Amino acid sequence: MSRQIYKGRIVDLRLEHVTLPNGHAVDLEVMHHPGASAVAAVDDARQVVLIRQYRHAAGGYLWELPAGILASPDEAPAACAARELREETGVVAAELRHLATIFTTPGFCDERIHLFLAEQLTTDAHAHEADEVIAEIARIPLVEALGRIRTGEIVDGKTIAGLHLAAAALGLVP
Repeated sequence: MSRQIYKGRIVDLRLEHVTLPNGHAVDLEVMHHPGASAVAAVDDARQVVLIRQYRHAAGGYLWELPAGILASPDEAPAACAARELREETGVVAAELRHLATIFTTPGFCDERIHLFLAEQLTTDAHAHEADEVIAEIARIPLVEALGRIRTGEIVDGKTIAGLHLAAAALGLVP
């Protein structure tokens, strides 16, 4: 049994009555999400493109990989990644490689983010949407970005996973 609590532009919050694998019946609040893609765009100098974006729920600006929600249930995650990279940063990639698909917060949400590595980059114009407040677009060495995770400057989960996976795919870490 499922009861909708709220349906918005991005999320659908439901109260679901389920029987767990251990036999206990419980009511769970579950946030349904259409899914998203994020992209670690790394240039020939091994610099990664990051954005500093305002996130109200986090209380300010966060350093993140370019990312966005799938436009429709049938949109290919790679197409979403390419679109968001261009819209948010003005960068176009000749090559996109799928790194992994992750759950963001599986304790209460079914959101999956598809992580990509983008290479062979060129520059185009960005086209930020009205609800995107991007204060800065930066290219920093990928190894430096990994260091910023350790110092707490980068705290966004998809960005942490994407940076580590990109570094591994490029042979920069074991």
